[in-house]
Amino acid sequence: MILGDVCTRRCGFCNVKTGVPTWNDPLEPLRVANQVKRMGLRHAVVTSVDRDDLPDYGAGAFVGVIRSIRMMAPGCKVEVLTPDFRGQEMPLAKVIHERPDIFNHNVETVPRLYSKARRGSQFLRSARVLKMAKEMGGDRVVTKSGLMVGLGEDFDEMIDAFQILRDHRVQVLTVGQYLRPTENHLPVVRYWHPDEFVALEKAAYEMGFESVASGPLVRSSYHADQNLPARAGAVDAASPAA
Repeated sequence: MILGDVCTRRCGFCNVKTGVPTWNDPLEPLRVANQVKRMGLRHAVVTSVDRDDLPDYGAGAFVGVIRSIRMMAPGCKVEVLTPDFRGQEMPLAKVIHERPDIFNHNVETVPRLYSKARRGSQFLRSARVLKMAKEMGGDRVVTKSGLMVGLGEDFDEMIDAFQILRDHRVQVLTVGQYLRPTENHLPVVRYWHPDEFVALEKAAYEMGFESVASGPLVRSSYHADQNLPARAGAVDAASPAA
């Protein structure tokens, strides 16, 4: 995770600190890339807190990390898991211009629950960010998103959310069970049965998602190097930048 450990938003499910961030380290991209190289990673997932305090919402830091990894560990795939950049096109364009292998932005929950679970965010705005990322990146960028269950949604709402994501050209989907980090966070309304996760996965594939990971312990970065469209590996293998 880049850009510090203080977030400018206060999502009801998230255990990251909320406040006024002070982190600003211009050498962070090089330090991240150096660790990726030292660890010999084949697939690096780079995420961040929300930084609504910055003019570009943190996009420049993602650009720096992608460039640094490409330079220092050229054999490593780069997956970015970004904020929504407030729906602004230019910060997103800066990130997509660097051609991350996977662009991930999690919608987290169904639209009805946004007012209590993702204050400061909007489901359709997040969906539009994903669609813009695909339009900007074309075949070189795989789009990905994830949702949790257990916050009070029902099966039909999940299916509707999946369809919105497909309509916005999302290719890869993850679905997992919400677990309450502390008593100060939103309670778990229901634990979904493993069979229900299987049904969600089946429905998602029928909609046309190219890769789906659905299960109680699945998280956004769950087997990230494997949860990709089959064709993505072939495209990247042919590219000297991969």
